[in-house]
Amino acid sequence: MLSPLQWRAATPDDDETMTPTTATADTLTPLLNPRSIAIIGASDDATRIGGRPLAYTREAGFVGPIFPVNPKRTTVQGLPAFPTISDVPEPIDAAIIAVPGPAVVHTAEQCAAAGVKAAIVFSAGFAEMNAGGKAAQDNLTALARSSGMRIVGPNCLGVYNPAEHFFGTFTSTFEAGRPEPGRVALVTQSGAYGSHLSLLATLRGIGIRYMVTTGNECDVDVAETIGWLAMQPEVSVIVAYAEGVRDRERLFTSLRTAHEQRVPVIFQKVGKTKVGALAAQSHTASLAGADAVYDGVFRQYGVHRARDTEEMLDIAYAASFGILPASRRVGLMSVSGGVGVQMADEAIERGLEVTPMSEAAQSRLKEILPFASPRNPVDITAQAFNDLSLVRTNIETMQDEGIYDSIVGFFTFVAAAQAMAEPIAQTLEAARKRAPDTFMVLSIVGPPELVKRYEEAGYPVFEDPSRAVRVVAALAQFHEALERPMPTTNATASGASLPEAPISEANARTLLEQAGLPLAPARLCATADETVDAADSFGYPVALKIVSPQIAHKTEVGGIELGIANAAGARRAFASITGRVRLTCPEAQIDGMLVSPMVDGGVEAILGVQHDPTFGPVIMFGLGGIFVEVIKDVTFRVAPIDEVEAERMIAELRGAPLLAGVRGRPPCDIPALAKALAALSRFAAAHGDTLESAELNPVVVRPNGEGLAALDALVVPKATKD
Repeated sequence: MLSPLQWRAATPDDDETMTPTTATADTLTPLLNPRSIAIIGASDDATRIGGRPLAYTREAGFVGPIFPVNPKRTTVQGLPAFPTISDVPEPIDAAIIAVPGPAVVHTAEQCAAAGVKAAIVFSAGFAEMNAGGKAAQDNLTALARSSGMRIVGPNCLGVYNPAEHFFGTFTSTFEAGRPEPGRVALVTQSGAYGSHLSLLATLRGIGIRYMVTTGNECDVDVAETIGWLAMQPEVSVIVAYAEGVRDRERLFTSLRTAHEQRVPVIFQKVGKTKVGALAAQSHTASLAGADAVYDGVFRQYGVHRARDTEEMLDIAYAASFGILPASRRVGLMSVSGGVGVQMADEAIERGLEVTPMSEAAQSRLKEILPFASPRNPVDITAQAFNDLSLVRTNIETMQDEGIYDSIVGFFTFVAAAQAMAEPIAQTLEAARKRAPDTFMVLSIVGPPELVKRYEEAGYPVFEDPSRAVRVVAALAQFHEALERPMPTTNATASGASLPEAPISEANARTLLEQAGLPLAPARLCATADETVDAADSFGYPVALKIVSPQIAHKTEVGGIELGIANAAGARRAFASITGRVRLTCPEAQIDGMLVSPMVDGGVEAILGVQHDPTFGPVIMFGLGGIFVEVIKDVTFRVAPIDEVEAERMIAELRGAPLLAGVRGRPPCDIPALAKALAALSRFAAAHGDTLESAELNPVVVRPNGEGLAALDALVVPKATKD
């Protein structure tokens, strides 16, 4: 399980490299690889919060000096104690602060004055409590900025590094087993949940190289820690947990660093909130919940978003073996035909390719076992009990096909049975050496010592075959993400700012057309005669829409009429729309009537922008009609994006097959749609400081080669926000 990381040997493209700031690399090293430790508020009672880190670290064999600080004692747990941190005779890398909340700020100031490089604050009672606590926490933040001393917490459970025998935490879970060093790193805002993850990983035999609990994050946060962990050569996969991220640039920089270092990141983001105060202004605002935006960010940066603890640990465990499948093609082998079908169903559902064996390979296997199924899944049946060579022959045949970058084998207790375990283990060890780049996962039920042997031979082992298939899918997606370039999210400022006043649809159309967005032709008309002339020039049928900067939703005030068939109808519609609007919105400024031809055919879509308080301008894409109104089939990205990323967005929708062409309908112009999404994202990024939201809805996507046309446009500047 501790094999070297093969994927990290690859060299990234020069233009994609990014080195984290020196400050990040240097200032977190004393925290997680300390040479000396002080524990302020150290307790002689090894079961208390101030006693546990001292006891754990001493028992583990930390080689550096440990200095208990307690003005009430001359010794603590057999070590000389000091009244204050300033009395400690040697420089301190990491200080643990375990004093009552009201004394924390003063204690931290003493640490900074003494030259302590990093402080871990266990104490609670800060921003999570009240305004006074927040003020105290703000003082800690200011101290960290002014002194350069890094602070973890407050209200955290600490950190640990078992490879250096440093356990700066007061978790009680070590009573069930102390973590062993491995290739997995944990970083979590929640100390209790981090402790829970650590315990489950330890019980499962997953080695943890570092654990960091960030608590209230007055200084060190999850985002920054990810970047530091990714730079550590002994870390092969990072598991992160957070309720939210406050600094988008820190997160983006860290995720770029993880991509550069080819370290997969598994992230569990919890909590669902609404974003923005203008949900009534557009579908984009009402759909852009923080949870949906995080989904888009993680997809954009190649992060796997885990839904629960089991999924997080399963993927981290599998990733720690050091192989990422180079494709989604998976070979499935089973001693049960029914389980083979189950694995195939799971693989297809997870986006894997259950590619059939070649006809030649199938013929060879049929000759050996005529009643077996050799297609893929390969069913070797219970005949393996009578002829163990079937296991070797089937594995080697599958390897020789050269098309499977991963293989999942279901052996249940067959591989653990007394007469079978040793020869099957030898066969699998030989297979691993024969194809070291193939990611092979086993589903076996057996005693821990036998499972450990398979793991030491390089095989992740799961009792449930479906879980084995799921990790293959996750690791294949990691490979794809690490192979593609990281996004560029730096905004390019435009030459002009958005108007501060409300923007009418006519002006919104002009802004978006200048940005390269394709809008259906339209003409702004001030009179009924101008309206008829425009309708005549376009040809009937036409649509009429009221134009007013105060009216965003025209249908709600009777401001639209569609399918107008002739000049008389256009004249009548002008009068009736104007009358209704003046009645319902007497104070609205009416700029005129927008006349445009009716657009038929194609698939309706929605393109939108919403300003997210964490990530800034984010772009949304979805299909129109029921897909956006009811199903909410939408996806997000942080602006700007390129056309390649836009096509990935399009493919993510559940309704994407409608764009690809179904039931005899021609495929839609996806390249034109991707170009429009990229253009809208550039507009959003360029106006990120002044744009609250924008929307093109509906957008009619025509058949391939015929482009698309936006029928309605909305741009809401921040200045209009209440």
